Amino acid sequence: MKKIIGYCLLLCCILTACPRPQPDIFKPTPYPFSIPPMFPTVVNIPEDNPLTIEGVRLGRYLFYDSRLRGYTGNNPDSMMCCATCHVQSNAFVCGMNNPKFPGGIPRGINGQPTHHNMLPLCNLAFNTNGYDWNGAIYPQNPHPHLRNIEDIVLISILAENELFSSPERCINTLKNISIYPPMFKAAFGSEDITAERIAKAIAQFVRTLLSFNSRFDQYMRGETMLSEDELAGWVLFTTEEGADCFHCHGSNGNLLMTTNMFYNNGLDSTFSDPMDRYAVTGNEYDKGSYRAPSLRNIALTAPYMHDGRFATLDEVIDFYSEGLQASPYVHPLMHQINNGGVMLTPKEKRQLKAFLLTLTDYQFIQDTAYGKPADLP
Repeated sequence: MKKIIGYCLLLCCILTACPRPQPDIFKPTPYPFSIPPMFPTVVNIPEDNPLTIEGVRLGRYLFYDSRLRGYTGNNPDSMMCCATCHVQSNAFVCGMNNPKFPGGIPRGINGQPTHHNMLPLCNLAFNTNGYDWNGAIYPQNPHPHLRNIEDIVLISILAENELFSSPERCINTLKNISIYPPMFKAAFGSEDITAERIAKAIAQFVRTLLSFNSRFDQYMRGETMLSEDELAGWVLFTTEEGADCFHCHGSNGNLLMTTNMFYNNGLDSTFSDPMDRYAVTGNEYDKGSYRAPSLRNIALTAPYMHDGRFATLDEVIDFYSEGLQASPYVHPLMHQINNGGVMLTPKEKRQLKAFLLTLTDYQFIQDTAYGKPADLP
C-alpha cells in the first residue's frame, strides 16, 4: 500500500511538473492612429471596436470588394460595394466626372437615387455630433442601431437605394471567398463571418481616412506660403465683414473645416424635406437645417448642398453672396440674410475661391493605403 501511495505521489509530481498547453490568446495589433496637428483631441472610436491593423485591413478589402453585396452568379449588375459610390480620387464621393452617376448623385443597385447628396468620407473619427446630413446617427441615440458608423454600414447594405441586400446574402458570399475567413480570424479571433463584424471592419477602415496635408495645412504648419489672392480669400473666409464662412466651417484652431453642427443656411424659404434636422430633434427652429459639411477637398466633392443643387464652387459662392432666402428658421449666424447675402465683389469671389482650392489634399486622394487592394478582382 505504501508503494502504491508513493507511486501516486510521484505521478502527481510528474503531471504537475509538465507544462500545460496554453489556449490561443487573441491579440490583434493596435492600429497606429495619430491625431494630425491642430485637430481635435477627442475621437469617436467605440470601445467595442478599437482600431487594429488586422481590422482595418479587412475593412479596406470589404470596402472595395464589389462582391460585398452578394452576387448572383457572375452577373456584374448584381455587384456593388462602398467604393462603387465613394471614389478615392473624388475625396470619397461619386464626383461629377463619374460615368455611373451623371450629375454626381449616387444611385442604388435598383437605380433609385439616395435621398440626400453624398457627404465625403473624411476625418469622420473626429465627429462626435452625429452622422448624415441631419445627424440622425449619433452615439446617444436611444435606438441601439442608429448610433455610429457601424450602423451606417448595415443601413447601406439594406437600403433599397443603396446595396439593397441582406446580411445573409453578404455573409454567404464572403464565406465562400477564400481570403476572408482567415482575415476575419485575424481581425476578430475566429473565422465566423457576421453582419456585426462586417460593419465593424468597414467602420475601422473608414475611421482611418484622414485628410491633413492640403496646401493650407502646410501653410498652417509653416511649410509653404500662400499667394496674395489665397491669403486674401482666407481673410474673407474668417471675417464677418468678408464672406463670413468661419462660424460654420471653422479655420483657426479647427482644421476639420466644419463644426459638425447643423444650420439653416438660407437655402430655401419653405421646407418639405422629411429628413432635415427637424425630423431628428422635433425642434421647429431646426426646419431646413443640415450639417455644415467639411470644406476639405471641396473642389472635388461637387455637387454641393444636401440636395446637390449646385454643380460648381462658383454657384455656391454666388449663392452666399447674393442668393440667400429669408425664413423664420434661418440660423442667427447668417448675419447678412436681410441683405440676401454677403455681397462679394467679383474680385472677392475670385479670392475666396482661390483660398478654397488650397484645401485640396492630393496626398489623401492618392494614398495607396486608402486605395483598392491590388489583389482584389
